[in-house]
Amino acid sequence: MAAQSDVRAVLQYVPQFRGKVFVVLIEAGLLPEPAVAETLLDLAALESVGVKLVLGVLGGDMKDLYDWTLECEIKAARLSHPLGDPAALEEAKGILARGQTVVADASSNDPLDPQVVDFTLGIGAVKLIALLEESILIDGEPVPAVPASEADAMAAGGKVTGAALLRAAAEACRRGVSRVHVLNGRRQGVLVDELFSNEGVGTMIHADAYREIRPLRDEDIPELLGMIGRVVRRTKLVPRNYEDILARIDEYHVMTIDGNVVGCVALHHYDSSELAEVACLYVKMAHEGRGYGADLVRHAERVAADAGVAGVFALTNRSAGFFRDQLGYAEGGKEDLPESRRRQLEESGRDSRVFLRQLEGT
Repeated sequence: MAAQSDVRAVLQYVPQFRGKVFVVLIEAGLLPEPAVAETLLDLAALESVGVKLVLGVLGGDMKDLYDWTLECEIKAARLSHPLGDPAALEEAKGILARGQTVVADASSNDPLDPQVVDFTLGIGAVKLIALLEESILIDGEPVPAVPASEADAMAAGGKVTGAALLRAAAEACRRGVSRVHVLNGRRQGVLVDELFSNEGVGTMIHADAYREIRPLRDEDIPELLGMIGRVVRRTKLVPRNYEDILARIDEYHVMTIDGNVVGCVALHHYDSSELAEVACLYVKMAHEGRGYGADLVRHAERVAADAGVAGVFALTNRSAGFFRDQLGYAEGGKEDLPESRRRQLEESGRDSRVFLRQLEGT
């Protein structure tokens, strides 16, 4: 479970998950009892925040696992038909409709086989989660997010453990399942650690955009202000308020992971100038060190190039090495700035260094 410092990260998912259906498959007979017990406690926590659950038991003693769900105070009801039976779908819908968690016999199914996918689509689940003895590893490590469109090429690359699972997960996404999570079922707490964090701890195959950079929206502004407030205070930058950002909202872009804002950048234009400013670059502390800052700057550069701007500049002291060494910006001087920005910098009394980059194709 997340640490206290991560409570906010957990809570952001509660409204997203409430009322949604998750299908969770578990190789109960192959996994250590402590890990299975922890998973059931995690399922109880999900149920308590309003997630509708279908637990498919891939192996082990079906009755024993059902009894465990009752011990964990999960409001469980067993399907009288196995998961692959056509009659199972309507029976499961009825159980979910009365507010209970479905426990289904999936012992005749392989993880992510077509019958499992058919059931997942039929029940309207937004996630298909498999807790298995075998997980998907790429170069020996789980990959937090794999686009379904890239999965087959990865599986063919020869560096994948669980290549068949990766292909099956991608096929499930192509058929309409939004997210497939393949997790190491031996790891205690893996279910909550995967679902209640942006990065996750297993391998998620997704059909839609998981990480994207998009224009700022009105509803993002409070999140943006909360994110940049720490740096504004520490570096004594001029604070921005809601009205400031709203007035220039078209100049701001945010990075989202799983729908949650984790970073931002602004691109400010100046009249009669061939230069635009890369500004307001922030990445949340929990997401630092993953290259997201560079991705945001490159996005701003593409926006500038598309607008016909010849070059971009940034004003900074604390990030001088980042712009110079990682992004290839050259250090300049105040005389290189657009006139209005130079006056503004001089009036502020700040000694920010100037870094510039010429854009290709302009």
